[in-house]
Amino acid sequence: MDQRIYLPSELRAGTAALGLSLQQSQLDQLLEYLYLLEKWNRTYNLTAIEELSRMSSHHLLDSLSIARALTGAGKVLDVGSGAGLPGIPLAIAMPDTVFVLLDSNAKKTRFIRQAIAHCGLRNVQVVQSRVQDYHAPDSLDFIVSRAYASLADFCDSVAHLMGPNTRLLTMKTRLKPKEMLELDVGRFRCAEEALEVPGVDEPRSLVTIEAL
Repeated sequence: MDQRIYLPSELRAGTAALGLSLQQSQLDQLLEYLYLLEKWNRTYNLTAIEELSRMSSHHLLDSLSIARALTGAGKVLDVGSGAGLPGIPLAIAMPDTVFVLLDSNAKKTRFIRQAIAHCGLRNVQVVQSRVQDYHAPDSLDFIVSRAYASLADFCDSVAHLMGPNTRLLTMKTRLKPKEMLELDVGRFRCAEEALEVPGVDEPRSLVTIEAL
């Protein structure tokens, strides 16, 4: 049976379990993004996950699991956004926040631009660039990443973009002890908290990093 029959109710239940109260229009946008991702993925191999139900849990809900940590943010940079994750689901859920999606891969930024147009998003900007070459024109409240790099590499790569109040959020399957040892504790401090993502059995955690 077509998985699309069950996806709307599963997505509604999943977002509610995350403590998010989304309008029907936002749920519709999330599904439209998901269907577009599946379509493009057949040709461009944007994600290793191919089943819609797993895309919903492991991409949409996984991305949305950090939305509450971004409460009140004015501008967020998504580094190594890939297919627009976590930036596009977060932008749909947080229409009053500006999201800048950064990736060096032309194929992926083309998809992101198509997804933005397809979903009618007005709060998303796309930049094709290496993070080391990017300079934000405005101050950033948060810089987020999802399976982008090791903790130390992530911090080093975005240090030039951090203002006095910028916080880093990186999503991990599990923070490895070696990553903590490699982090320059003279420059950064971090805290890890477990994430519960509906439909995802693997451990998930959110690491918050601040400059000292």
